[in-house]
Amino acid sequence: MIRVIVADDENLIREALVSLLQLTADIDVVAQAADGDAALAHARKLAPDVAVLDLQMPGRSGIAVAEALASELPACRSIIVTSHGLPGHLKNALSAGVRGFVPKTISGARLAEVIRDIHAGGRYVDPQLAADAIAAGDSPLTPREADVLVAAEDGAPIEEIARRASLSPGTVRNYLSAAMGKLHVATRHEAVRVARAKGWI
Repeated sequence: MIRVIVADDENLIREALVSLLQLTADIDVVAQAADGDAALAHARKLAPDVAVLDLQMPGRSGIAVAEALASELPACRSIIVTSHGLPGHLKNALSAGVRGFVPKTISGARLAEVIRDIHAGGRYVDPQLAADAIAAGDSPLTPREADVLVAAEDGAPIEEIARRASLSPGTVRNYLSAAMGKLHVATRHEAVRVARAKGWI
C-alpha cells in the first residue's frame, strides 16, 4: 500500500483528488491539508511514501514543503500538482527535489499511475510543461534582483521597497535597473510582469 498525503488550499480540488485516489486498491490517503505548514506537520508525523502538493498554498508553498521533505524525510517523494505550470516553477521544483510535476488537468487514473511510478523510484514531468521550460530558458535574474522585483510587485515606492528588502534606495534602484535591462523592458512594472509570467519570481 502506498501511503499518500494530499495538500491543496482549494477544498473542492483537494477533496476530489482524495476521493479519486481512495478508489485505487494500492493507494491510501493518510492525511490531507489545506496549507503547506499543515502538510509538512502531517508528513513529519506520518512519514508518508508520497506527498501530492499544490504549487501555491497559504504558508509554505508546495515547493518549500517538498524541499523540507527532501531534507527531513528523503524516503517521501513529492509531486507538484498545479494550474500554474510556469517554466521557472518547474525548474525550482526540480531543484528542490520534487519527483513529479503535473497540471491539474491530469486525470485521476493518470495521477495514480504517476504516484506509483514515483514511489517505485521514477520521475515524471508533464511533457508540455517540460517543453515550455526548455523553450523559456533559465532566469537571467540574480536572487537579489528577483527579491527586489517581488518587493516591488505591488507598486510600492522605492523607499518602501528598500525597507522591505533591507537595502538602501540607491541599491534598490540599481537592482531594478539591472533587472529591467536583463528582461528588455522599460519599467519596473513590466519587469515584474515578465518575471512573474515566466515563473522567475
